[in-house]
Amino acid sequence: MSFHKPSAARKEESVSSTTALLQNIRVLDLSRVLAGPYCTMLLGDYGADVIKVEVPGRGDDTRQWGPPWAGGESAYYLSVNRNKRSITVNLKHADGLDLIRRLVSTADVLVENFEVGALARFGLDFERLHALNRRLILCSISGYGQTGPWSDRPGYDFIVQSEGGLMSITGEPDGQPMKVGVAIADIMAGMFACNAILAALHHREQTDEGQHIDVSLFDSQLAWLANVGQNYLVSEKEPNRYGNAHANIVPYQTFQTSDGWIALAIGNDAQFVRFCEAAGCAELANDPRFTTNPARVEHRNELIPLLNNVFIKRSRSEWLEILERAKVPHGAINTVSQALSHPQAVARNMVQAIPHPVAGEIKLVGPAAKFSSTPAQIRRHPPLLGEHTDEILSELGLGKSEVRQLREAGVI
Repeated sequence: MSFHKPSAARKEESVSSTTALLQNIRVLDLSRVLAGPYCTMLLGDYGADVIKVEVPGRGDDTRQWGPPWAGGESAYYLSVNRNKRSITVNLKHADGLDLIRRLVSTADVLVENFEVGALARFGLDFERLHALNRRLILCSISGYGQTGPWSDRPGYDFIVQSEGGLMSITGEPDGQPMKVGVAIADIMAGMFACNAILAALHHREQTDEGQHIDVSLFDSQLAWLANVGQNYLVSEKEPNRYGNAHANIVPYQTFQTSDGWIALAIGNDAQFVRFCEAAGCAELANDPRFTTNPARVEHRNELIPLLNNVFIKRSRSEWLEILERAKVPHGAINTVSQALSHPQAVARNMVQAIPHPVAGEIKLVGPAAKFSSTPAQIRRHPPLLGEHTDEILSELGLGKSEVRQLREAGVI
C-alpha cells in the first residue's frame, strides 16, 4: 500500500536544488537494517535523491524494531532513513524485477546488503547491471565480503564485534569482553561505504564508468582497530583490555570524585604538570616515575591509585572547574539526554525537529558534517512504507492504470 505525502510535510523540502552537494545523483537503496541505510542516509543528507526499495506490506526489518515508537514508526527505523523516498517492490515477481531494472537505468548508485549471491539470483549481478547502465556504481555491503571462505556467512554487528577483535579490547581488565553500546561495526561499514561511493563518483567523472564496491562489516572492523591493531602488528603482543584507560597514554581514563565520575585525558607532559599543580599534587610531576608519558605508562599501577586518592576529595563540579581553569583536557560523563541537550549540541544544531505525516513532529539527530556553501540538511522525513511508490513510478512513465494493475498483482 502506498501513501501520498500530505501537504503539511512539504515544508521538509527546505534546501533548493542549487545548494545540494549531490543534487544530480540518484541512489537506489536496496539495503535494510543499519549499515546500508546509514550509508544512504548520509548520501541523502548531501542532497542525493535516495529511493528506498522495500518489501510490500512489511518494509525494512527495523520498522518493527520497537518500542519506542513515534506515530507507529519505530525510533530505530527513524534514526537512519531520513532524506529518502520509499517505494514497495516485490523482487520475487518478474514485473517487480523489471521495475528495478528500469530504476537502475535512471540511477547513479545502487546500494544493497543481500546475502552474497542473491543479486545474481535475481539477475541483478554487476555484469548485467553494468550492461544496462555502465555509469552505475554498485556498492555491496555484507558481513564478510563477496570473496573468501566466510563470504556466505550472514553479518551481524555483535558477532563481527566479537570476531573482529573489538570485544577483546573493550571492558574492564578483569571483566568479561564487552561490545560497544551502539552497533558500531554496522555504522562504520556504512561510513566506509559512503566514503567509497563518493570516491567512485569522482572516478566516474574522469572515466564515465561505474564500478562494483565491496564493503564488509568484518573488513571495516579490522580497519578501524587503527592504533590498537598497529600496536599488535609492531609488537606481536595481544592488546589488553584497559576499561576506560588507554594503552599508550597515562593518565587517560575516568576518575571517581566525591559525588560522581569525570573523564581525564592528559595527552602530553606539559598537561600533566599543569594538572598536578592545579590538583595540589605538584610533587607527582617531579617524581622520576611520572615525569614522562612512557614512564607513566610503565608505572601506571603506582600512579593511578595516587590520583584516585586525589580525585575523591572533591566534587565533580569542583574538578570540572579546576581542570577548565588549568586547561587540562577533561569532560563530564554525560547521559544521552545530557549530551543531546548540551549547549554545544544546541549551537551546532545537532538535534532538529521536523514535521512528520503521522507523528506530527519528530526530533532527529542532525548531520555531523558542516559545509560552508552547500549545507547538509534534513529535507525529508523518514518515509512511510511505500509513501512515494506512485510518485516514483509516475517518474518512470507509468500511468495510473498501470500502477493499479501492478498493485492488484502484488508487484508493488
